[in-house]
Amino acid sequence: MFKNSSMKKYTNAKIATAVLLVLACAVCCTKEYPIDEDGLLITTRISCYASNFDLLGTDFISVVTSTTAIPATSTTPAIPSTRNVVIDTVAQTINVQVALGTDLKNLYPQFTLVTDAKLSPKITGKVDFSDLANPKKWTVISGNRRVKKEYTVTVTVQQ
Repeated sequence: MFKNSSMKKYTNAKIATAVLLVLACAVCCTKEYPIDEDGLLITTRISCYASNFDLLGTDFISVVTSTTAIPATSTTPAIPSTRNVVIDTVAQTINVQVALGTDLKNLYPQFTLVTDAKLSPKITGKVDFSDLANPKKWTVISGNRRVKKEYTVTVTVQQ
């Protein structure tokens, strides 16, 4: 008898939890909280920019080159190495330098965007950057889906 009573309480708790989840979804999925065609929440944010960019090789390790770190001397402070990626949010350009010998046909671009923004077209796998004369373009779309900025990604190979 104890077993059935515990089982009923457990089943009732599961049903109550399911009902609460359905109610929460019904409340959250109103016009007050719209979602876009990708199932992402549309917000009131108008910011629209890329804050970071990287290119990964087929081993998922960055192929972006870095400047050489300069050690401190008695008269100058140390200068750390920096990655050779320049993002210009005004001109909407991203210039990136990759290591010599990089397989440009099989790179995985990675963007970091401002909160609630999304990227179009979506990156679903490897991208071919081998045509260096024709940079790739992606559009950053704001959280409210009204502001769109096209970024041009230019890749150069280290000499």
